[in-house]
Amino acid sequence: MSADAPLRIAYLSYRGKPHVGGQGVYTRHLSKALVDLGHTVTVLGGQPYPRLDERVPLVELPSLDIYNEHFPMRMPWIGELKHFADFVEVTSFSLGTFPEPLAFSVRAWQHLRTRKGEFDLVHDNQCLGYGLLAIEREGLPVVATIHHPITVDRRLEMEHAENGWQRWNKGRWYAFTKMQTRVASRMKRVITVSENSRDDIHRDHLVPLENMAIVPVGVDQEQFKPLPHIQRVPGRLITTASADVAMKGLAYLLEAVAKIRTERPCDLVIIGKPKEEGRAMRTLEQFGLTDAVQWVYGVSDERIVELYAEAELAVVPSLYEGFSLPAIEAQCSGVPLVATTGGALKEVVGPDGETAFTCPPGDAAALAARINFAMDNPELAAKVGAAGRQRVIDNWTWRHTAEKTVEQYRIRLKQG
Repeated sequence: MSADAPLRIAYLSYRGKPHVGGQGVYTRHLSKALVDLGHTVTVLGGQPYPRLDERVPLVELPSLDIYNEHFPMRMPWIGELKHFADFVEVTSFSLGTFPEPLAFSVRAWQHLRTRKGEFDLVHDNQCLGYGLLAIEREGLPVVATIHHPITVDRRLEMEHAENGWQRWNKGRWYAFTKMQTRVASRMKRVITVSENSRDDIHRDHLVPLENMAIVPVGVDQEQFKPLPHIQRVPGRLITTASADVAMKGLAYLLEAVAKIRTERPCDLVIIGKPKEEGRAMRTLEQFGLTDAVQWVYGVSDERIVELYAEAELAVVPSLYEGFSLPAIEAQCSGVPLVATTGGALKEVVGPDGETAFTCPPGDAAALAARINFAMDNPELAAKVGAAGRQRVIDNWTWRHTAEKTVEQYRIRLKQG
């Protein structure tokens, strides 16, 4: 194979929500950009399936869909168990751990065994199941993207558990991270998205630094842009919540909104679907914010950009982020951003008061103060919004992400 020959890539995406959650967005845009460069990409996906460019075929590898949005945590009946991977999935679920990464990796391995010679390599997006090791034994090189180690999620969830029973259950749920450490540490080439994530992966997953490369994600700069014909709503905040978990810091933002509303009008738009009886809903009720918060989900990308244009400020309240697509999408849209410095956020959003307004993670009072400061200084906020957009334009495109990813593919192929 010549050094610049087009590659045939099997891309693994065990989950691919199209609008919220970084995995689906990353899959859609990276696969498109790789095809734009002349490569062939086939996505093997599990539910929820990603939305892809028309030139990118999707091979559906359906799970038992235990965590579907309409009936989550359902127990499959015996008649649904038709393949080895189904038994793997239901057994793991019965033991209390999240079964999808392992079960999906087994399904991917079984599928790829039937297509020998059709692909040059496999690109795994954060699955890190044992099936990847089996795929490599079949002779297919694997490159793994790890946005951040899920061990961080586990640590934060354990710290925020409300009692011993909840802590025990969360420990069982995140037991799959042991598998991910075993698999990640055996990968010859790992892509991650920030220096912070690289260091955390090295510490938690024991991946040698020399086996990793930093390839930041991109943003669709044609889609996420200012819409000057739309008037901003005074006091309107917007945030993205892909999951109701401690790491996203939504409870701290809700508490901050409650504090702000004692001084000025303020409302919040959350791009995401509420989890009934979840932590966020309980916090909403605790602070009497039911009428001040609007949840938006299942809308088009165009509508999301309009929502950014309507907001006075965007907020990323996370306790930790490996990168944060919502942060750079907000900045690219020109809306002033208030973000914590959790994880890689400080590295991504830039200097406080220049390209974003920042504060420490896990501090509702500090978050409220920074939001109030930005609202009290609209001229500065406008300058920060413009500078934040320019920072994104100068640094992050999906074409650049694809080019750097291909470099890592070729390094892996040379390793044999």
